[in-house]
Amino acid sequence: MNTPEQSPLGHSSAYADQYDPSLLFPLPRAAKREEIGIHGQLPFFGADLWTGYELSWLNVRGKPQVALVHFTIPCETPNIVESKSFKLYLNSFNNSRFASADEVLAKLRADVSAAVWRGAPHAATVGVRLVLSEAFAQQKVQELQGLELDRLDVECSDYQPRPELLRADADSPPVSETLVSHLLKSNCLVTGQPDWGSVQIAYTGPAIDQEGLLRYIVSFRNHNEFHEQCVERIFTDIWRQCQPHKLSVYARYTRRGGLDISPLRTSHPQAMPTPQRTARQ
Repeated sequence: MNTPEQSPLGHSSAYADQYDPSLLFPLPRAAKREEIGIHGQLPFFGADLWTGYELSWLNVRGKPQVALVHFTIPCETPNIVESKSFKLYLNSFNNSRFASADEVLAKLRADVSAAVWRGAPHAATVGVRLVLSEAFAQQKVQELQGLELDRLDVECSDYQPRPELLRADADSPPVSETLVSHLLKSNCLVTGQPDWGSVQIAYTGPAIDQEGLLRYIVSFRNHNEFHEQCVERIFTDIWRQCQPHKLSVYARYTRRGGLDISPLRTSHPQAMPTPQRTARQ
């Protein structure tokens, strides 16, 4: 079983410039889920939405091609892909020749699917979409929609996750609201480098105390965990502490090494968000 310490993270790595799918380094999700009390059937739906901004390859005449690539990786996959290995893998396309963008797309889908579904009794595929250069002008910047928690003037002193900061008024009538904060920060599990993000929390149920929720989000500031794991921790803590009827947690983290990750976890099936980056991405 792969561990984060065995990954390319924190180690000097030579860039391969010839296509090499073996560079992808899958990491099991199970251990971190067990830390937050998730065993067996998942209590949520969702996916990890990756955007690659530095994808390039050569056509059959040796002319470079460039594109953006969007991946949709279901949360049911037994593995995530360690992000530095993902970067090294995408860069391995740089000096390799492909007959068409469709061939590149097929390679990306097959390779990433094999990595994230490795060890599963019934493997499936991930979603992959290329945005070619002629469509770059259609790419938009859009902030997460919702009432901004950052407007609140709260005192913060906790910088490790404190689920006890979360509370809801069980005696109040149920509400439906969407809350947003740009103050989410955590650190890479291996290197300790900062990961910056914005988070959108939509729920129906007893009214959640907004000051406590903001202080809870801030409490991740010195916490070491991968993006996907932080979002699952946030979802699980709110679900247990506030007991909403419905809940979704969606975070858009800023890019590193030409990649950004935007995990979504939700208590109910719903359409995936449109992959539109925020200003900080």
